[in-house]
Amino acid sequence: MADKEKKRDTSPLPVVKIERPTRRADWASILGAIFALGLIAGAIAAGQSNANFFNVPSLMIVLFGTIAATAISFTSEEIMRAGAIMGNSFVRRSQSPRRLAFSLVDLAVVGKKKGILALINYEKELKKDDFLMHAIQMVVDGFNAKDVERMLGQEIDAISERHKRSATIARRASEVAPAMGLIGTLVGLVQMLADLENPEAIGPAMAVALLTTFYGAILGTVIMAPLAVKLEKNSADETLRKRLIQTAAVSISQQENPRRLEMLLNSELPPSERINYFD
Repeated sequence: MADKEKKRDTSPLPVVKIERPTRRADWASILGAIFALGLIAGAIAAGQSNANFFNVPSLMIVLFGTIAATAISFTSEEIMRAGAIMGNSFVRRSQSPRRLAFSLVDLAVVGKKKGILALINYEKELKKDDFLMHAIQMVVDGFNAKDVERMLGQEIDAISERHKRSATIARRASEVAPAMGLIGTLVGLVQMLADLENPEAIGPAMAVALLTTFYGAILGTVIMAPLAVKLEKNSADETLRKRLIQTAAVSISQQENPRRLEMLLNSELPPSERINYFD
């Protein structure tokens, strides 16, 4: 009687390496901020005057006023969460989408040749990326492709929404800061006009009043507006990586040809990051 059972592939498992996502200082952002503030400080230092550009009340109006006015538009939980995300905005996630795509096709090849259950042998490597581990665990546990796509998609959307919310808070702060500077200037002008009988005090009082506008412009234009753009960029990069994992998990669960997965991943990757796995 002929043995019609398909022979099992007993060859050793290929090596699959997963790059651990790490965070490194984003020197472009850090040096950009330092250079911008340094230019302003240099212009002040080079000025031929005895003007004092430091005033505590003006600084307090701008800083605390911006925080308070921004907080009115959001909940306390959103503000606290955004503060933590903004604190990490000057660090860059070093996981390359291109290397991640290669690793995902590696896993697809193993799943196709050895079977989906063979992927659990790479648990140590998969644990380097929590989202990838979660996605492959769903596939190994037998979730169908539609459930994998739906649940991973919901998780990605939730993470993306949190990041976008933080960017929205930063953008709102960039709009409020110059307005708070103007309010501080108006307060200073009112105080100056109330003391017009002393002409010698008008000049210094005007300078102090204008400082709040100066502080507000710096906080809004040099710090908060670029920070909002940075948060949006980080969110887009994070979403791309997670979408790649989602695409791979769905493909593996359907036991599709890894060549098709390569094409799907390349359709999501930017041209400079596209892979050429099989050629």
